[in-house]
Amino acid sequence: MKTEALGDFTLDRRVLLLAAMALVVGTGGVAAAWVLLRLITLCTNVAYFHDLSLAPHDLADAKLGPASILIPVIGAVIIGLMARYGSEKIRGHGIPEALEAILIGRSRIGLKVAMLKPLSSAISIGTGGPFGAEGPIIMTGGAIGSLFAQLFHITAAERKVLLVAGAAAGMTAVFGTPIAAVLLAVELLLFEWKPRSFIPVVVACVTAAIERGGILPAVPLFPHAGTTPMLPEFVAAWLAIGVLCGLGSGILTAMVYGTEDAFAHVRLHWMWWPAIGGIVVGIGGLIDPAALGVGYTNIAHLLDGHMAIQAVLLLLVVKAVIWAVALGSGTSGGVLAPLLILGGALGALASHILPDAGPGFWALLGMAAMMGGTMRAPLTASLFAVELTGDFAAIVPLFAACSTSYAVTALLLKRSILTEKLARRGHHIVREYHADPFALTAVREVMATPVDTLPTDMLVAETLAFFTAAGPHHKSYPVIDSDRRVVGMVSRADALEWMREPPEGTLGDTVGDPNLVIAYPDEPVGDVADRMVSAETGRVPVISRDERRLVGLLARKDLLRVRQRVAAEEQQRESVWRPRLMRA
Repeated sequence: MKTEALGDFTLDRRVLLLAAMALVVGTGGVAAAWVLLRLITLCTNVAYFHDLSLAPHDLADAKLGPASILIPVIGAVIIGLMARYGSEKIRGHGIPEALEAILIGRSRIGLKVAMLKPLSSAISIGTGGPFGAEGPIIMTGGAIGSLFAQLFHITAAERKVLLVAGAAAGMTAVFGTPIAAVLLAVELLLFEWKPRSFIPVVVACVTAAIERGGILPAVPLFPHAGTTPMLPEFVAAWLAIGVLCGLGSGILTAMVYGTEDAFAHVRLHWMWWPAIGGIVVGIGGLIDPAALGVGYTNIAHLLDGHMAIQAVLLLLVVKAVIWAVALGSGTSGGVLAPLLILGGALGALASHILPDAGPGFWALLGMAAMMGGTMRAPLTASLFAVELTGDFAAIVPLFAACSTSYAVTALLLKRSILTEKLARRGHHIVREYHADPFALTAVREVMATPVDTLPTDMLVAETLAFFTAAGPHHKSYPVIDSDRRVVGMVSRADALEWMREPPEGTLGDTVGDPNLVIAYPDEPVGDVADRMVSAETGRVPVISRDERRLVGLLARKDLLRVRQRVAAEEQQRESVWRPRLMRA
């Protein structure tokens, strides 16, 4: 049995093919982002300004009256119809649906979803829905990557790579944050850290970043160049922002799923739930028009530090309520932009009691911390804020605040706002990445030795007597020659087969399998386990590489010892070193 050469990675030349395909997927992500952003602008202009054009308008300038409450309702009815008669997968904020496709659907997303998701999101946001464009573009970009991959004869794992590459490329095209998009792929979507997946995703994001420069200004979306106080007395304030946003994240998550639970008791078909949420959105728009839509202008104002405290407080309350109700009603839209606004509002309010750190500094930390805690992606949130603003000097405070918020939410909430939806559908996800213990454990560490064997010169008749005699026996035994070289394996099943028509001669004449599954002492246990599953065998002889002689045996029960060792390392507490005075 041929085994793979040992190495740090399982990378092969197919990564070059995936990287080449990622170039196409990256371009597709940019095209999807271009279409989505213009659809949102068009829907906003038609719904609120009666202007059939792509000229951008600020919803805060719209003249709203009581009749404007109907605008989000009409948009929600359209989305409900699209979800019921088109595809139910367009409901929600996109990222959970992408996760479900990756983990459950073998990374297959249909053409219908790729077409309806951006259209439904544009209608939702354009008619006042308080959402961002990142969730829809992640789903749409992922759908483009998946559809492109489905044209080729590749594995589900490779299809996943292209799906994630498309999703990350779409996020890059919308926000101009290629590094953060790659980190988002690693922290949220890939569920692995391999060169096979990392390289194509980088290719797609770099492609999207370059091509984005041809359609959008090559500058940060929200430039911010405030002062960054790197003084000890500010550290506590960084951490305080993290704690505040972590608690806020928990409240927002509870609001969203509490609303979803409430809608589950409504005695109407779920198609009509978004319309009910649309009423709340419309009323919220009358109270504060700035809370409607994507709200990128709000992010800019919060970073400028020019919003009055009353305006910030009103924005925080109204945005949180209409976002939670609308999202809980099952309409289509993203979570990232609202999280930035809500976190920025918390930071702006806290700035009045925190040390003076320049305009927008605490709002910036609040934005990143809210994103990092809610999405459980502190690395992504830190780099996202830096790339979004161009404020690279703020990386240390951002990292501290995001990590603190992440710690708070991880301690308080079992699941994030993204994975809770999947859990409610019966899919439990573990978001802790760690090295595979089966890949880190060598066969020699768990194999059984010495090994009970049968000699090649043993007669078949004697073998039958051996297996039918009283006493404990293994299910199978290695058959070895005089030099302890393995000829084959003989099992109880073989003995039962021979009892019908016993063959003449010895085991050496009868047993011999050129495709015998073997293992080497220095091999990772995981590689051998894969071969055992493929060959449907429960016991494998372990032979030395040089002399090819039997040195041990690996059985299924030995594989469980690997898991037992990991559990012991996690649970058993011990003091390895103690000073001499303590020993005395």
